[in-house]
Amino acid sequence: MRVAIAGYGVEGEQNYRYWAGRGDEVTIIDEREQLDRTIPAGAQVRLGEGSLDALDDFDMVVRTAGLSPAKLVTQTKIWSATNEFFVQCPAPIIGVTGSKGKGTTCSLITSVLRAAGYTVHLVGNIGTPALEVLSEISPDHIVVYELSSFQLWDIERSPHFAAVLHIEPDHLDVHADFDEYIMAKSRIVAFQSSDDTCVYHPTNQWSEQIARQHPHFSTNTAKYAQRSADPSAVATVRVDGEYFVTSSGDIVAPVQSLMLPGTHNIDNACAALSVCLNYDVTPEQYARGLSQFGGLPHRLRIVAEKNSVVYYDDSIATTPGSAIAAIAAFNAPKVLLLGGSYKGADFTELASTIRDSDVRHVLLMGEETGRIAQTLEKAGVSSYEYVDGTMNDIVRRASEVAQPGDVVILSPACASFGMFRDYKDRGDQFIAAVETL
Repeated sequence: MRVAIAGYGVEGEQNYRYWAGRGDEVTIIDEREQLDRTIPAGAQVRLGEGSLDALDDFDMVVRTAGLSPAKLVTQTKIWSATNEFFVQCPAPIIGVTGSKGKGTTCSLITSVLRAAGYTVHLVGNIGTPALEVLSEISPDHIVVYELSSFQLWDIERSPHFAAVLHIEPDHLDVHADFDEYIMAKSRIVAFQSSDDTCVYHPTNQWSEQIARQHPHFSTNTAKYAQRSADPSAVATVRVDGEYFVTSSGDIVAPVQSLMLPGTHNIDNACAALSVCLNYDVTPEQYARGLSQFGGLPHRLRIVAEKNSVVYYDDSIATTPGSAIAAIAAFNAPKVLLLGGSYKGADFTELASTIRDSDVRHVLLMGEETGRIAQTLEKAGVSSYEYVDGTMNDIVRRASEVAQPGDVVILSPACASFGMFRDYKDRGDQFIAAVETL
């Protein structure tokens, strides 16, 4: 079979290995003139402008996740690594989507189920290409799959268990509009059967809108972190005092078992524990699984305390909603580092949150500075400034305006491109700059 690998990044590399390993005749297709990854020796390659316009001579086009299906104008079958994995995977799949919190929720699910003795494979948007571990998976294993809108865009199957976290406008620099983004996310439940379940965010209207696409909405879906109004719906987990409890009141684990700061992470834990109710897990195993996960890099993690000021790296926060969650995670006065590249975000709610909270000062960086500053002005926020320079300059200025007892948070609410390679590079530079103080 003649296969085109459309888009050659981390996932495209794995796609090439997978289909070439099957014996297919594989060609790498990419709009870029130069690739930043090594091309396999002897590989057929088509690069540059217009390379995506001539695909009808292939039997299958395998698109990389971030490449819109709309850019592939062809009569040839369009496929993806996610579709291939869902067809070939012999184990049940737990799928998690949302605008933010996917990686944390997936990791909490994995940690709890591993504490209960299950063999769990954590794959997808969190960093491990699913096809890379496909050959290692057995029917008695469990797969936890972090699913972005890009992976769900044209998926033809849904996971056995789905969690839909908080949803807000995101990736509007790639999706045509917010409706398309929601439509893509909705495919996580669109193909679920009467045996498949979904839990969704208790107060987020778009999370519920997505869950309503489940063919058996209500009886096979329920809000996590809140008692279900329908006693016939699937069981979920909420917080009652000092404990995570089921919707029927059974104790799951102490809230203090969770090692992550912020009410948004309590929500993430409720979602994760709700999914884990589908498996045999004891209260002791729930507590151990929660406590053994200390958080992912660049997700509201403490960097250091310098001169009685604590610095936190939340570089993964590329949406206003995630920055709002970071602000709410601490009672101390805050110095907030905002800004970056365009993703189509609306900063109105973030500006209002800054105005009404104990954010002492805002430092702005990157191409979105103008839009953020304008929104802050409209909200009546005047304690902000633009820092023109490197991350070292930004952190040094933060240390000058911060007072003992403050927290300094890098929670940019924007993508990282322009100043940084990606959010990891941005976070790494922040950590390095803090360490020099």
